[in-house]
Parts: sequence; C-alpha cells; structure tokens
Amino acid sequence: MIAFPARTLVEGSAEGLLTLWSVPLSFWGGYDSRTGQVIDRSHPAFGSEVAGRILAMPSGRGSSSASSVLAEAIRYGTAPAGIILSQPDPIITVGAIVAARLYGKACPVVVCEADVMARLAAESHVSIAAGLDVAQIRTR
Repeated sequence: MIAFPARTLVEGSAEGLLTLWSVPLSFWGGYDSRTGQVIDRSHPAFGSEVAGRILAMPSGRGSSSASSVLAEAIRYGTAPAGIILSQPDPIITVGAIVAARLYGKACPVVVCEADVMARLAAESHVSIAAGLDVAQIRTR
C-alpha cells in the first residue's frame, strides 16, 4: 500500500474503484442526482456512472447550483463515495458539507498535488482518510 498526502476540504473516509478524469465536471446540468450518471453530452465521460466510486478530477466546473445537485446525489446514494481534486473547489466542498449536515451522509473531499493525481492514473482502487489535521489517499 502507498499513502499520498492530501489536504482535507470535507472530512470522512471512503474507498472504492477509482474514476479519474482530466476534465472537470459541473454537477449542475452535468450529473443526474437520481441515477449517478454523467449527463453532460460534451464531457468525455458522458453516460458513465460514478455512484459509489472515488472520483478524481482537476476541479469542479460551473454554476454554484452544482453544490445542491451534489448534496442531493449524496442524499440519494448516487454520488461518488469520495472526491479527490487537484485544485480546491468551494462549490463541491459546500455540496458535501451540506449533505453531511442535513442528511448525516459523508462524502469526503480532498485536494492533492498534481504529481499525486498523475500517479493515481495507474491505480484502480483507492481509499481516502480525511480528518481535521491529516488526510491521505491510499492505494492497494
């Protein structure tokens, strides 16, 4: 197992299959919170499902309303199990925080360096452990 350092945006722990995108996604208009499917026809992952997976991407994209779509997906159980970003994203962070507070469901969100994201490309399964002081991304 290899552990990579990360910075916590939203606390929690998760593990699962890794979905790694080089293109950001806007949850608003790009993600169906009822099905967990990418519905943005211009996104390379159009049609794929990320429910229960660890989603890694550079950042979010788009409207501040994306936080409500992510929060609803977390509520429905169709959201990623955890999110890894290479740039902090306040909209994704707010969506995960709102879901934790309103619904008691965690979707940890962490930020890692670009070189860590590049190394994750070779992995298929990862876990996130995100606490107040320390966060790690672990591979099998």
